[in-house]
Amino acid sequence: MSMPHIHTESGQHDHTVTAYIVRLDREQPLALLHMHKKLKKLLPVGGHIELDETPWEAVLHEIKEESGYDISSLELLQPSERMRFLSDAVIHPYPLVLNTHNITEDHFHSDIAYGFTATAEPSKSVSAGESLDLRWYTQSELSVLGEDIIFGNTKEIYDFVFNIALEKWPKTKTNNL
Repeated sequence: MSMPHIHTESGQHDHTVTAYIVRLDREQPLALLHMHKKLKKLLPVGGHIELDETPWEAVLHEIKEESGYDISSLELLQPSERMRFLSDAVIHPYPLVLNTHNITEDHFHSDIAYGFTATAEPSKSVSAGESLDLRWYTQSELSVLGEDIIFGNTKEIYDFVFNIALEKWPKTKTNNL
């Protein structure tokens, strides 16, 4: 279901989603990353928001395609205080962070990053064509990885998940949103 970048001119932004998934069934929490085939860097699960989907729909399909997780086996990290109803609108889950970062010198991604927890291995295989190089890291293992293999902002968001969201944000089943 991959689509090419729709914004190809200098200075334009594509809209993306990212899923920061942490396993909690081990002695220490583990962060999921995969080796991106084109960028040759470790990234969390994620991708472009297609023209016919919402950001929430996008993150759900990216999780399934790139990690093998079924969304029903994950819990979503959500702040306790949040809007739960809005007239004539759908409220989507709250992200960990909204950010814009450069992919190349003149191309940007405006990203919506969500936090999830898991208590087991993925139950399905990664979709054909996706990176099969999935890796799990503790927070201390992530901290020593260099910029040659992981973006600094990826480590910073995972630090927020490990240090704040896991402790202060309740875990919510996605069917309870």
